[in-house]
Amino acid sequence: MKNITCIDDLRELARRRVPRAFFQYADHGSYSMSTLRANRDDLERMKLRQRVMVDVDKRDTSTKILGEKAALPIALAPIGLLGMQHGDGEILAARAAQEAGIPFTLSTMSIGSIEDVAAAVDKPFWFQLYVIRDRGFMKALIERAIAAKCSALVLTVDLQILGQRHCDIKNGMTVPPEIRVRNIIDIATKPAWALSILKGKRKTFGNLAGHVKGMENVTSLSQWTASQFDPTLNWKDIEWIRSIWPGKLILKGILDVEDAKVAAKTGASAMIVSNHGGRQLDGAPSSISALPKIADAVGSDIEIMFDGGIRSGQDVLRALALGAKSCMVGRAYVYGLGAGGQAGVAKSIDIIRRELDVTMALCGVKRIDEIGPQVLADYDRRMNARA
Repeated sequence: MKNITCIDDLRELARRRVPRAFFQYADHGSYSMSTLRANRDDLERMKLRQRVMVDVDKRDTSTKILGEKAALPIALAPIGLLGMQHGDGEILAARAAQEAGIPFTLSTMSIGSIEDVAAAVDKPFWFQLYVIRDRGFMKALIERAIAAKCSALVLTVDLQILGQRHCDIKNGMTVPPEIRVRNIIDIATKPAWALSILKGKRKTFGNLAGHVKGMENVTSLSQWTASQFDPTLNWKDIEWIRSIWPGKLILKGILDVEDAKVAAKTGASAMIVSNHGGRQLDGAPSSISALPKIADAVGSDIEIMFDGGIRSGQDVLRALALGAKSCMVGRAYVYGLGAGGQAGVAKSIDIIRRELDVTMALCGVKRIDEIGPQVLADYDRRMNARA
């Protein structure tokens, strides 16, 4: 991967190596994908303030996330079907994250199970949970996360109803892939991917298979998950979850100031400003445009994390400048996984690390805790707007 210089390079390589259905599942958003595009466009529109003649020797990108030391202010986000980007994808991504000194988050809808990942790594990881109708199964999932010594529970709060992703319907997205001539031909042209999947420990949803009575085959599992996301989800559910989960709780999917104020009173350790990567409410504002108001409203009460469009170290610095303490990286490392397995994930993390380090220097800061609105080119206007 010596010629890979940026996340876009990894994306292009993953596009060539991963079957269309699975690449587009991770890469695309819901409906017209306007919110997906806004996440990137709004980040790129934020100009950075170049500073000169400032001593920026001996820079340090380390920080603390939820009170724990991290080599970078990023965590790997939960990604469903990660093990379909590359065989044993969850295990490989978790190992890469731990070698880099940052948290990894396992999705409920992962291919590798909680137990698979726990057995393959030697440090705790985070587990992401959906609120589903089957509360008994949900309680069992939390208890499995406790048994696996997961260090944080990430509760996704913006998926009561699944936003339609046109590409998944057109591609016949199932696990394993729906048998269509186009899918068969596509997979046949990607032998390295197929071999990695064949060698992988699992071929379906590891956290669900064998744990849901009467739901042993893939089709039934798919139907079950579609029917189990709970539209009755409300703030009282967090009280019930906290009665079971003894550790740190993170609420993912906050995009509105009023919701943020309620979330800050739940006793959660952190909230993630996120629009689900543009995969839910199409037409919602970008995550970065929502971040400043939320950080101003509740940043002194709860740790603020950011998710939505991070593709570079510059993007990380932008989010930190607007009040986030750390960022979740999703598609950027998924591209790395699809492009080159564990080495690809490590490459994606290293790209972001190097970019953040250089950007900090050129903006005149040496430590993460020095990053604030002053690194943005329109610093004076932003300060006046907040005053």
